[in-house]
Amino acid sequence: MSQRGELLQKVQQYDFMLYELQLYLNSHPWCKSALETYKKYKKMSDDAKKQYTEKFGALRAEDTNTESSWNWIDSPWPWEREAN
Repeated sequence: MSQRGELLQKVQQYDFMLYELQLYLNSHPWCKSALETYKKYKKMSDDAKKQYTEKFGALRAEDTNTESSWNWIDSPWPWEREAN
């Protein structure tokens, strides 16, 4: 698997874990261990997204540099990049 694919897979794994933890925390809001685990995976997700964006471009439109123009559409979208 390419470095791009590995980073994208990490982002997806971390975000899946965050989603599952959000569901758990919705019904167990005072669970300190779940909250600590959430914080850990949130940082891991943020770091992986930052690393991916720096190397391969934005994952989401919100992550683009839009100071001079709307450049989200200038290159292939993240799910199209691997095939090209």
